[in-house]
Amino acid sequence: MKSSDFKVCHVAIIPDGNRRWARSHFLPVIEGHRRGFYKAKEIIKKSQKMGIKVITLWAFSTENWTRAKDEIENLMLIYENFLDEYFSEAIKEQVRVIHIGRKDRIKKSLLKKIIEVEEKTKEFKKYTLVFALDYGGRDEIVRAVLKMHKDKIDFSQISDELISEYLDTVSISDPDLIIRTSGEQRTSGFLLWQSEYSEYIFVNKFFPDFSVGDFEDCIKEYKNRKRRYGS
Repeated sequence: MKSSDFKVCHVAIIPDGNRRWARSHFLPVIEGHRRGFYKAKEIIKKSQKMGIKVITLWAFSTENWTRAKDEIENLMLIYENFLDEYFSEAIKEQVRVIHIGRKDRIKKSLLKKIIEVEEKTKEFKKYTLVFALDYGGRDEIVRAVLKMHKDKIDFSQISDELISEYLDTVSISDPDLIIRTSGEQRTSGFLLWQSEYSEYIFVNKFFPDFSVGDFEDCIKEYKNRKRRYGS
């Protein structure tokens, strides 16, 4: 198979740099997050027009709880507003919305919206939007092990396939491409298990400056790569 024949089914994005963008423009930190969400909406729409079936966005990590209380509260409000605004579009475009990450630490009003949108879009198969909220790769694996222990799984029977069934992403294909903005070149534990053979692209722009054209360029670069899967 030629490299240009590779299809992009699942793109995951680490939308990094919202706070630094705001500071570089002498704006409040929360304005950087707002701009980031506007950008995320644009990227979601573009990905669907390009025929990409699954897009994952890392909204909030397990480590982000160490940030200032007012920043976290404002972020949670932005997430609620996003779900309110996106819900009708998800129904119209037949987008299944899936949350990955912990649910036990999310405030009740936001959790209620998450559960509602997941339930009402669960039958859609055209597109999938995955948002990682209170998500960490190690945390996900630890929770998977605890669930296996609770189910009294015989550890001698553990396999790659079994572990995958206990992860948050059980119904989602592994990402073909992971994009990180802001110039940082690390994974920060994002989709640790699932990214074994994912291609990475690191973009030297803060996420609010990451354009639809930049996204298209990333897809073009991915299609020009050769994926050997160890062969």
